[in-house]
Amino acid sequence: MSIELWLAFVGASAILLVLPGPTILTVISYSVAHGRRANAALVAAVALGDSTALALSLVGLGALLATSAFWFTVVKWAGGLYLLYLGIKLLRAGASSGMPVAPAAARARAGSCLPTPIW
Repeated sequence: MSIELWLAFVGASAILLVLPGPTILTVISYSVAHGRRANAALVAAVALGDSTALALSLVGLGALLATSAFWFTVVKWAGGLYLLYLGIKLLRAGASSGMPVAPAAARARAGSCLPTPIW
C-alpha cells in the first residue's frame, strides 16, 4: 500500500469520526449523564478502538476478510454472539440501573415535565 493511499484512508477516517454517528452520540450522552471527568475514559477508549481498527486494516486484515468468506463469516458470528451476550447481560442487570431518576425537588422545579419512573 502506498503512503498516499494510506494517508487518504486516514483522512477519510478522521472525517467520518467527527460525524455525529453512534460513537459520538454515546460520548455526548455519557458526558451529559456523568460529567466531564468521567467522559475522558470513554474518549480514550473510543480513540483506542479506532486506532486498533486502523492498525488491523493497515496490516491487511480487511483484505483478508474481503477475500475469505470463511473468516468473514467467523468474524460476523463472533460479533453477533458478543452482541447477544451484551444484550442478555443488560437484561439481567434489571431496570433499576437503566435511567437515572431525578430527585422529587428537581421534578417539582422543572414543572413536572420530567418523566416519573413507573417501577
